[in-house]
This record gives sequence, structure tokens and C-alpha cells, in this order.
Amino acid sequence: MSRFTSEDEAQLQSMLRQLLQSVKEKITGAPSVECAEEILLHLEETDENFHNYEFVKYLRKYINNTVGSVIEEETEKYISAQSQGEVSGYDTLVQHVSKKTRESKEYREMMHALKNVMMVVVESLINKFEEDRMHNKELDSKTKKERRSGYYTDNCSDSDSSFNQSYTFMSQEQLQLLVERLDPIQPMEVRQEALKTLCFAPPSDILNSETWPNLRKHLTMSLSDPDAAFTRHLELYFLSGEYSLRISAGLDVSNTDIDRLLKKVRLLNEYQKEAPSSWIRHPEKYMEEVVESTFALLSVNHEPNHPASPDFLSPVYFLALLDIKAVWFKKWTHAYYSRAVVLRLLEKKYKSLSQVLTFVFILKGDEQNFSYTGQELQYVYFVHSLCLLGRLLLYKQGQNLFPVQLKNKKDPVSITDLLVLFTQLIYYSPSYPKTALAAHTDNYSAASLVMEILQVFCDQTGCAAECLYTDAVIDALLHPVQNLLSGTEVYMNCLETTLIDVADILARIAAVGDGLSFLLHGENEKTAKEDSLTAGHVIVRFTKKLLHDDISLLSGSELLPAVKGAFIFVCRQMYRTCEGLQMLIPYGLHESMGEAWKKMSLLSERVPTPVTGVDSNSSINVESKNGLLWEETLLDALLNFSATPKGLFLLHSTGAMNDCVNFMFSSLSKQLQVKFGNKVIVTQMATTPSGAVALQTSGFIKALVTELWALLECGKDDLRITQPKPTPIDPIDQSCQKSFLSLINLLTYPAVFELLSKQDIPNKPMYSFREVPTDIIDIIDRLIILNSEAKIHSLFSYEQSHIFGLRLLNVLCCELNTLLLLESQYKVSQVLLTAQEENVIETSEGPGDFIIDGLSVERNHVLVRINLIGGPRERILPLRVLDKGSNSYPWPMFSSLPLPKCYLAEIPRKAEFRQDKDLDKLLSLLKSPEKQSGWTEICRKLFFKVMKARPDIISGTSEYDLMSLTEKYSVKIILIVILYYIFSFVSAMDADVKNESLSSVQQLGVEMTVRYGKYLNLLKEHAENGLCFVLMNCKKFLKQEQRTVVSSLCCLQEHYPGYDWFASSIFLIMSGDSEKTLMFLQQFSRLLVSAFLWLPRLHISMHLPVATVESGIHPVYFCSAHYIEMLLKAKLPLVFAAFHRSGFTPSQICLQWITQCFWNYMDWSEICHYITTCILLGPDYQIYMCISVFKHLQQEILKHTEAQDLQVFLKEEALHGFRVSDYLEYMQSLEAIYRPMLLEDMRNIRVQNT
Repeated sequence: MSRFTSEDEAQLQSMLRQLLQSVKEKITGAPSVECAEEILLHLEETDENFHNYEFVKYLRKYINNTVGSVIEEETEKYISAQSQGEVSGYDTLVQHVSKKTRESKEYREMMHALKNVMMVVVESLINKFEEDRMHNKELDSKTKKERRSGYYTDNCSDSDSSFNQSYTFMSQEQLQLLVERLDPIQPMEVRQEALKTLCFAPPSDILNSETWPNLRKHLTMSLSDPDAAFTRHLELYFLSGEYSLRISAGLDVSNTDIDRLLKKVRLLNEYQKEAPSSWIRHPEKYMEEVVESTFALLSVNHEPNHPASPDFLSPVYFLALLDIKAVWFKKWTHAYYSRAVVLRLLEKKYKSLSQVLTFVFILKGDEQNFSYTGQELQYVYFVHSLCLLGRLLLYKQGQNLFPVQLKNKKDPVSITDLLVLFTQLIYYSPSYPKTALAAHTDNYSAASLVMEILQVFCDQTGCAAECLYTDAVIDALLHPVQNLLSGTEVYMNCLETTLIDVADILARIAAVGDGLSFLLHGENEKTAKEDSLTAGHVIVRFTKKLLHDDISLLSGSELLPAVKGAFIFVCRQMYRTCEGLQMLIPYGLHESMGEAWKKMSLLSERVPTPVTGVDSNSSINVESKNGLLWEETLLDALLNFSATPKGLFLLHSTGAMNDCVNFMFSSLSKQLQVKFGNKVIVTQMATTPSGAVALQTSGFIKALVTELWALLECGKDDLRITQPKPTPIDPIDQSCQKSFLSLINLLTYPAVFELLSKQDIPNKPMYSFREVPTDIIDIIDRLIILNSEAKIHSLFSYEQSHIFGLRLLNVLCCELNTLLLLESQYKVSQVLLTAQEENVIETSEGPGDFIIDGLSVERNHVLVRINLIGGPRERILPLRVLDKGSNSYPWPMFSSLPLPKCYLAEIPRKAEFRQDKDLDKLLSLLKSPEKQSGWTEICRKLFFKVMKARPDIISGTSEYDLMSLTEKYSVKIILIVILYYIFSFVSAMDADVKNESLSSVQQLGVEMTVRYGKYLNLLKEHAENGLCFVLMNCKKFLKQEQRTVVSSLCCLQEHYPGYDWFASSIFLIMSGDSEKTLMFLQQFSRLLVSAFLWLPRLHISMHLPVATVESGIHPVYFCSAHYIEMLLKAKLPLVFAAFHRSGFTPSQICLQWITQCFWNYMDWSEICHYITTCILLGPDYQIYMCISVFKHLQQEILKHTEAQDLQVFLKEEALHGFRVSDYLEYMQSLEAIYRPMLLEDMRNIRVQNT
């Protein structure tokens, strides 16, 4: 194929033209010819459709047919020569074959033929282009002759109309000529041409011209022409005697006169919908004239002296026929510029809205006729009015138009009355099942229209508060629900659809904070009657009846599962919050859901296995799918209980936790991004032992670790590697940040203990590059404890990955129990010291200075943190950044203990003893409480007074006061808070505790405590023995009140799984006196407050219900932490929202603070204030204390939420500047509001009725 025929030339010409047209934009946009050539030369690289062009396909085929045989021959020769070793290694196969092909005879002939034919084709295209250009030029000149020379167009953006037309600017003479051509005596063709020309002129020029009065006159006459395509001013026509249409007579649109009138109204409506897009370009007066004239037209029926009867077919009916959903009004009120004018005119001049409130409750006919009956006209009018009102009520000015006085009603119609009517439309207007409604794209049933309006109201917070959040509206909405609950007969066309609609609106209300509060407490919480049930109670009762299939009218309905799911979702919106859950708990909704799930789970196990060849739409398969859907709905509903601490505790009691977590993991696997709500659920789960185990068994942790490893070490498989990955600037690369935060959320101490307890590090002799970690122990082995060359060489990015591990270790060790566990099992401190020892500069004289690099700086920080206890003013942590200058890292490194003294802050001085009258009075009252009446309240007031005036007196460093409060008068302290006494008195201490022993975790805790006590000058030498004696006695006498539990949870296998930080704190307060410490703890153990300050006190205790013990969830979590979250949302909503946005929970960090008695977060004096305050003022002050901490940290929390490191900040940073005495008044204000509720629930931990 070396020659081209004439047919080939024509085909090539057509294909080349197509190619050039396809790339026309790219070529014409080039600044020069050279750039255009470059674009064509690189078209294959820039155009993804390059190989789809017919021209390219033709060339490929031609080349293959011409030189294909040459390419194959040369390829075979090359391969043969390569096998015989005759080819040098320089040339590749492609280079060799390309070179030989270009040198061949066939290639030269092909290029010659192509060059010749393309020259002919291009020349033909150029000639054709010249012909087309001359033809267009002739047409342009002809057009110019037909138009007057003064016309010209301006296509700039500010003159371009909303109709994408160009304006023609006209002189006064040209406008006068148009006036003459529009004269009625002129022929029809002349007038139509003049109208078309007039459309090109800007309206502002026409309205401001001298010829406008005459032009307007002629326009009016032209618009009244029977054959004209435009309307005229309709108001005069409707007010004239010629118009006599009545509603009762109906409307025949096939009538010529009616058809012409509808066309005019249609044009008006089209203008109504288009005008708002260009209003901003014209004076406001012009817009006001348009709006006012429109309202005047629509108000024709309401002129006071008009002789028309109520049967008068007003202009609104015609407008409603053409724009049934009042789209014109929606556009007019969309922008504030026009909305302000519309609502102002409605309020001041056209307030007669009674016409749009006259509802006729009838149905729209289904048949499509060319005529409308009176009833159909009324219904169209009703729909138009309904949509208009729905839009009007969205705005404050629109709401101000109410109440409206109606002619046929004595009392004015308020917004509430209107909304009640709306809700009644849902019940009493005919409707269809959801399956039928889905088939109609445009549904004009009253129920559907009202639902659309109410849904929009719910989405607009301000509008919902004004319109929906009233008892009358909610009562109307719940009317069918109340009837079903009471057993009253319900007369509705489709009850199931109505209930689903009601649930949809209720769920939208409950999704907003104010709406939820309204459902729970009613319109006015303060004046609500105690015996009256709010909407929330009614919803829960109805949902529970649905779950028990206790509503006869709905039994056997196909839509019953959908109704159940809809109301469960409403309840879910409530119990996802602490406040809503509190209201739901007495109803035992979680139990009903759990029973329904177990029942459905048993049924699903009996469903036969699908068989190949059997119809998938058979009744058995449909039933199976419906059953699976209902089971998933229940699991999803149960899973959402775990959004709060107490809800998670309730979920565990249903026995569905593992299945819920499996369902959650399955759902998350299908999503590209984890939602905030799911992150919160995972964080709550990880704070409990059973939740952590469920996450492990579901595969969630494995997926998280695998994803982390892929990001950290492997990168994404689908990325084409063209260049090496850039070295991360941040210690943790941005791509790994989410995985890092997810691990922090997951690895709480309860989770760490369940996942790592008694597990050894693998420490393999060799690691494959393809060996991917799948568990937390693997992460510790591969990223944190890098104690062998095999581990180091197994990492592609050793430094980046190890820094990630060290940062993770740093956060984990902030939780002291986790630190003790890792230290006792894996000796992390020694591993890091060894690594520092090896990271030195070797000299001829021996080891030199430490090498300052990213890893040594990270290790130094972690070593100081894990070997030093103290609050913000008691220890100094080295920074993890390098300074500018010669001394870039001023912090001394070390490879052995003890730490350099520069990391220890100055030892706090003992408070100088000064006589304090208030404190002396308090102590005297404690010595003899029986001598005065009301001494409890007096003691409280004195304590507040002393704390505010001289908080330093009541501190652990004072030799006088705190010891007096805790040691000498411990019994009197018990009497002060005798109100909170609930536990039996434990047996006295036993000097013979040889049978008891301390675990390695407790022994390390003793060393840490003694080291801290010596730093504070509270302990003397050999204090370890005294503290061990205290801990062994505590272990022995607490064991006497423990249950025997059979559980797979590691935390329930033996003694308390952590260290006793509270007993250690009391030991320090007592200056190391073990006998006084034990005496205090024995007295203290009888108090309610001991359950919340002293966590080992209730470990598998007989004082707790069996279900509580078996869950492994401590009351501090499901009681204290639960109320901390509830109060935080009420008092510090911004802080609560920040937690939710971060996927972190206040309960997790508070549990960490409380478990270790704020060690490492507060200075010793503030820890003493925390303990003393809770003992003297009540256990609820533990909750108020945490709220005060969050209040103190509010700005920092908001800042770190934006930085996406909130959980790292809260776990790593001490509470700088926080003083208990500064927030006592704030705590008192919280006590005044919440104490009755909190203390009641705290006392009920013994008898949890769940």
C-alpha cells in the first residue's frame, strides 16, 4: 500500500478535518504558530482521545501494512543474534528494530507517498477554507446592508443579559423608527420584525427614553393581538366586564380564548421566573414596580368594591395551572435583594392573604383531560398556595405577616394553627403506599407536599424553632401515634405511610440539639407538669410496642418493618446523646431491641441455603432478604447505643456487642471514609475491655494495622513510581496521621491489657519484606522495640517508621498503667537506653558524644517522660525540635539511669505554718460534730472559705493541715459525708500478708511512687516496704468482697489489672505511714465516694450486680464519665463539638485522669485538693472537676482540634495553670443544678436496673 487513490485522498481529507476540529480549541488558544506546532507534536501526551481519532487509526493501519513485515523480520534477526551472543548489550530490542526499520526501502517509500498525499490533502483543505471565508464575508456584508448603520453590539460581561443575548444600543432616532413600525396600521410582518429588533435593546434604555410613552401604547396594542406571542397587562382584562369565568363552570383549555389567555399568563410566569436573574442590574424602583404590579394582578379577587362573587376565577388560578408549585415565588424570595422588597410589600400593602389560606381539601384527578372541573381548579389553587406559604414561613418577615384574620373565621390564623393544618393534611388527605409513590416523579398529593415543606422547615434551624417546636404542632404530629397507643380506632387511608412520614419529621427534629431538647422536655421545661408525657416518652413507648408487635392495626402489614425501622431511627437520634439516653433508660428499649434481634437471628439461621437455578425473586428469597435487612437495622440501632458510655454498658447487657462490632466493621469496609459518628463509637468501644476484644475479633484492628503498614512502609500499590517518595518534613507524615490518631484512640489501658497481657514480643531472627504486621504486638515489635539488626533491615523507611513508633510509645506511656505494663513485659526503658548507648560517635579514646538526630531526640524525650513523675511545675520534659545556632540541642542525653538533674524542677518548699482561724474552726468542728446543729453545712462553708483564701494550706506538702484532715480526723470526715455511706465495713488490716504478693506491674508502680515521694520530700528511706505492706493488705481485704467470675476477659481473671494510684496517693499524704494509710482506707472504703476515687475498691466486687461485674466496665466509666459528657455538651458545647469532630471522647481522657488520680497532669498540691474536695464535698465533685478542667482548656482544645491532634495534646500535656481553688465557685454552680440527679445515679450503681 504505497500509492493513494483519489478515494483515499478524499477519506484522508475528511479524517484530517475531523482531527483539526477536535483540537481547534487547543490550537486557537496558542499564543503563536510555534506553540500551535508544539501542541500538535505532543498531542498524544496531552489528548486522552488521541488513539480514537479516525485519522490516527488510518495511519496506524497504513504503517502496519507497509512496514509490518520489516519489523517482524528485524525482530527475529535480533533475537536469533542475541541467543548466539553476537549482540552488544548497549542496544535494546526497540532501539535496534527502530533503527533498521527507518533504514529500510519500504520505510522510505512509505514516507515519500505519505508526504505527497498529505500535501495534496492540506492544499485542498486550505482552498476550501478560503472559499468558506469568502462566502461568510458576503453573508456579513449582506446582513449589514439590511440593518441600519448605527446598530452595533457589545459583548462585554456587564452588558450580557441573563438570556445570553447581546444588547444593541440604539439612539433616540432608532427608537422612534421602531415606534413607527409598531403602529397598528403597519403590516403584521413589519410589526413582528420591529418587536424582534426591540428585544436586542437594554430594557433600561427603553424605559428611560423619550419615546417610551408612545412605545408603551403601541406595545400594549401589539400584545392584545390574537396572533401575538406575548401577553399584555392582564389586570385590566380580569377587571373588565368581558371576563366572566367562574370556578364552578370549570375551564376548557381547548377553547381559543382560554388558550390565548393561558399563553399570556404563561409568558408572565416565564418572565416572573427569569426576571430575578437580572434584577440586580436595574434600579430597585424597576423591581418594585414589577413586584407590585404582579401582586396587584394576583389580588384582583380581593378588591373591596369588586362585584365578582366568591365563585370568581381569579388570575391566581391561571398562574397555579402553569406553575403549580409556585416556582416563581421561590425565585423571588431566594436572594435577600428581592426578598426584602417582596416581603415588605406583602406586609404593608398586600396583607390580604386570606385567599391563599382558603383550602379546599380535595384530590387532583388522575385523568389527563383538556378541561378542568371546579374541584380540580380548587385543588390546583390549593397546591400553589401551599407551596407559596411554605416558602413564606421560612423567613422572619414572612412569619411577621401572621396571625391573619379570615372572613369565615372568628379567630385569626396563627403560624401554629397553620402548621397544625399542615400536619393534619398528612393524615386526612388521600395518599398511597411508599412503593406506589416511588413510581411518580412529580407527586402533587397533599401529604407529599406537606412533607416537603416540613422537611425544609426542619433543615432551617431558626424556622424550625419558630414554627415546629411547639406542643400544639407536635401533638398534632403524634395524633395517630397517641391513638394507636390508647387503642382508639384510626381512620386513615394509608396508616403505614403516614407513620413513616411522621417518623421522618420527628427524626429530623431530634437530629438538632434544640429539637432534641424540645422532644425530651417539651416547649417549656420549667412549667411542664410532672405527670404529663413529653413527645420523647410517647415515641419510646410506641417504638417499644412496635417491637413487641403489640399494635393490632399494623399486624401482618408488609410495611410494618419499615414503620419499626423509622421509629427506631427516631429513638436512635435520642439515645445517641447522654441526655436522651437518660430519658430512655427506664423503658428498657435496649432490651426490647436485643430480644427482637435474637429472635430475628434465630429465624435467619433457619433460612434454607440458596440453590442454583431457583428464582431469586421467589417468596423464600424475598423473605430472606427482608429478614436480613431487618436484622441489620436492629444491629445498627443497637450499635448506636455505644455512642455514650452508659449506652455502651447497656449494649453489653444485651449480648449483641460482638455482632454489632462485626456489622460495623463490615459497613466501614464498604465506605471510603469513616464518619465522625463511627470514630466516636470505636473510641468508646476501645475504652472498655469487652469492646476492645470485640474490635479484635471482628478484624477491625487487623485492618487498621495493615492499612497503617501500607501507608508507612509500602505506599499505595496503584501509584506509578516515577521518582522516590519525598522525605517527610513532619515527624509523622500527613498520610499516616489518621492511622496514628486511630491507634491512639484505640490503645487505652483496658484495650492494651486485653490485647497485650502476657504476650511476648516475637523477636524473630529474620523478617521478610513481605511480612506485614496484623496485630498491636506486631506494631510494638516492628516499630517500637527495634532491638536487632533484623528488625532494622526489614524496614524500607527505618527512621520514619521508628519515629512513628516512638511517638506512639510516648502517647501510650502518658497512661501510667500502660507504661507499667510495657515496662514490666518488654523493658522498653532499657531498650531505649541501649539504643542511646549505641548512638554515639566512636573515637580512638572510646565512646564520644551522642549523635544528635531525629531518633536520638525522640528517644531522649520518651526516656525522660517514662522515668520521671510530676506535674507541670515538677518536671521538665526536653523538646523534640532542634534550635538554630551552634547549640542546636541543649538538652543532655543519657544512656543510663538516674536521669540528669536538669530535668527535675526545683523542689517545692513546704508551706510555712501560719495560724488560720477558719481552719482551726473547721478542725474543732470535726473533733466534736455532735455539739452543733447543722455542722455539715458549716464544715462545707469553712472548707470553701479556706480553699479560696489559702489553698496552699490544704496540700500534701504542708506538715499540718491536710494530714490533720485525713489522718487525725478521718472518722470525722466519714461522718461529714455519712449521707453517701453505702458499702459495708471491710475487715481490719492483717499484719500477716505473707501469702499475698505483688505483681511486676505493682512493684514497678511502688518504685515510681517512692521516687516521686522522695522528690517531694514526703518519704524517707526504705519507704518501699511500707507501701508494699499497704498494697498487699488492700489486696487481701478487697479480695474478701470479690465475686468469682467465669470470663474470657483478661481483666477479670485475677486481681485488679492496674496499679493502685489512689492508695499510693494516700500513702504520700500520710508521709509514708502505712498503719495510718490503712486505717484511713478502711474507713474510707465505706463511703460512696470510694467507688469513684479508689478504682480497685469495686473490682469484681459483690457490691455490684453480676452483669456489671461480667462486663468488666467500671462505674467510673458508665457513671462519672457518662455524666461528664452530658454536662460538657450542656455547659461547654464548643468543647463537646470539638471532641466529636476529632473522633475522640471526653470519657476516655477523663477515665485516664481519674484512674491515675491526675498524676503527671497536676502538681502534687492540686492532686491533694482534688482528693480532699471529692471526699469532703461529695463524689459528684469528681464530675464537676473534670468539667472545670475542660473549661480551663477550652481555647487550647479548639486550637488543637483545628490542628487535628486533640487526643495527642490531651494525653501528653499537663494541665498548665489549672488550680482547683480557682474553679470552686464554678463547681458550686454545677452542684446546685445537677447534684440530685448525679448522686441518685451514683448510689444506684449497686442496683442497676438494666
